[in-house]
Amino acid sequence: MEKIYQFVSEYPRLVFGTTAAVMFGTSLALRFSPETQQRVDFSCQSIQLEGPEGIRVSTLNDVTNGEYFRKYDEFNNLYESFLAGEKLSNNGPCMGHRPPGSKEYVWKTYSEIREQAQRFGSGLIQKGFKGGDTSYLGIYSINREEWAVTDIACTAYNITTIPLYDTLGETSTKYIINLVGIPVIVCDTFQKVHRLLDQKPELKTMKLIIVAENEIPENILSKARAVGVDLTTYNEIVELGKQHLQEPTPAGTDDLYTICFTSGTTGDPKGVMLTHGNQLCMAGSVNAVGISFNNQDTHFSYLPLAHSFERTMLWVSLACGTKYGFYSGDARKIVEDASILKPTIFVGVPRVLNRIYDKATSAVNEASFVKRMVFNLAFSSKRAAVLKGVVTKDSIWDKLVFKKIQDLLGGCVRLMISGGAPASPEVLIFMRTVFGVTVIEAYGQTECTAAATVTIAGDNEAGHVGPPIPCCMVKLVDVPEKDYYAKDGKGEVCFKGSNVFQGYFKKPDLTAEVLDQDGWLHSGDIGLWQTNGTLKIIDRKKHIFKLSHGEYISPEKLENIYVSCPLIAQVFVYGNSNQAHVVAMVIPDEEELIKRATTNQWKGTFKELCSSEDVKTEIKKEMKTAGENAKLLGFQKVKDIFLLSEPMSIENGLLTPSLKSRRAVIEKKFRQSLDNLYNT
Repeated sequence: MEKIYQFVSEYPRLVFGTTAAVMFGTSLALRFSPETQQRVDFSCQSIQLEGPEGIRVSTLNDVTNGEYFRKYDEFNNLYESFLAGEKLSNNGPCMGHRPPGSKEYVWKTYSEIREQAQRFGSGLIQKGFKGGDTSYLGIYSINREEWAVTDIACTAYNITTIPLYDTLGETSTKYIINLVGIPVIVCDTFQKVHRLLDQKPELKTMKLIIVAENEIPENILSKARAVGVDLTTYNEIVELGKQHLQEPTPAGTDDLYTICFTSGTTGDPKGVMLTHGNQLCMAGSVNAVGISFNNQDTHFSYLPLAHSFERTMLWVSLACGTKYGFYSGDARKIVEDASILKPTIFVGVPRVLNRIYDKATSAVNEASFVKRMVFNLAFSSKRAAVLKGVVTKDSIWDKLVFKKIQDLLGGCVRLMISGGAPASPEVLIFMRTVFGVTVIEAYGQTECTAAATVTIAGDNEAGHVGPPIPCCMVKLVDVPEKDYYAKDGKGEVCFKGSNVFQGYFKKPDLTAEVLDQDGWLHSGDIGLWQTNGTLKIIDRKKHIFKLSHGEYISPEKLENIYVSCPLIAQVFVYGNSNQAHVVAMVIPDEEELIKRATTNQWKGTFKELCSSEDVKTEIKKEMKTAGENAKLLGFQKVKDIFLLSEPMSIENGLLTPSLKSRRAVIEKKFRQSLDNLYNT
């Protein structure tokens, strides 16, 4: 993903152009478009129900008639919503991809995709695959047309899909296939086919592998035959279905749509069971709060479809007749893909947005005085307008200062959506200002079909995650061990509504840990109700530990403070109950460290610099300042660190696919180094 941000190294040139244009730009006044129309009263964004629990619901619900959460029963299943989207699109473009080396996208219409999905589903049935409550199909692929069409086909013939992905690891993938008993798996590459065939002796239920390639080499076919697996191509299944076309037999609202396995930070993956109704209510709710897609929009799909966030974006797009364009499959070309696709909808996660923000602001700070002055003037002027509710990309500053940045994503983005974790207020304001677009933040988890609260379009105040969406109620419950009490408007965030999952697949004990007897899903996050009825995430109930003097530590809270240091790319805070303070593992920011090394005449490669006491001292100095600025108490301040040159990543198993730290894995791998910090 680092390559996505390579453009920012040329930021001053891209933004400012010639010095003459910059100087001319300083004398021009801003021109604003009309203010965003408010859908709700931003001073009162949720309704508190009567009663001791302090439950809050959307202001869009009719609470006088007992509508505390909506079910959105316009459609009986997701396939019906896709057919509705086909009508809305006027049979316009549905799915597009960029062939290798091409400078434009190739599209298939909604009718072509529907026909392809029906043929693929019919081909599965002809192969002996029957729809129903216990029909499971695995999808082991990156985002591409075959992934989405397979999902549509399965909704048409009442087949439950189970996404698989590389970062689960071989052991977890095997665990999922065996736990569910998956008989059919759709793959994108022969590399994955080989991987599955190698595991076949342990994958007893796997009977059929479908690969999205045109021809299968004889050696792979022979290998499949040898282990008793039917191996065929995606196109062959489509052609088989064409010859034996079956009428769709879609599911009901309460039938299982998918089992989405969360990678988790500890233990085996957990299979989140979501129904058609769960997914349908999400599309209805996000539309109601201003995430309105239409048949003129284009969505850029690069976040993994295996996760509920992007999966929700897929079905929102399909139900609205929106164009859905896939990235080329190479993370290094995401910016190139976006510039060619010209999406109007751009979805990201905070880690992506933060990286763009960090690199861009760093480049500006290194520019000449005149260029910094012009950028700051432009940014300050537009930022003030954004905070008043005016979001535009038509100002003079956009033309002279920000346009070339906007063009990196195609120049047509009108809506950004951030999810996966709370985003920094500064980053959200930066995106609204520089890209001149509405930025909406969603908060939730897989267990509530991706979202439970969403910021309302037009509310440009940052620092919160919005009010409950119409399909969900939210309440806070006491967390006495951390001194959070619902009566004070603070506590663990809990959800209840038509978006809440049915439980973990074959894990009733784990389900009972998060889903109480009244149907409330306990998130593990600590929230704070703000006076305007929006929710702010302030802490995490999980991943806390107690120090020797009895004080509780929330490591993620501290990590968010320390990672703001310019010299730090990643940080992992550690402590145990036998010690009175915390220590940390730090991965320096390579670009910033190399610059500091040049300034301070430190010698060596990045890896060598990470072993330097001078570098360690410099980073500790920055961390000390950050801790003081955040008014951390003495026991919350990191006392010692060790440096690591290899970043924590999905590939090395230290981050989950949603980019959260796998704390148990990290602790196990670096326990000795962390404990040595206490010994010294």
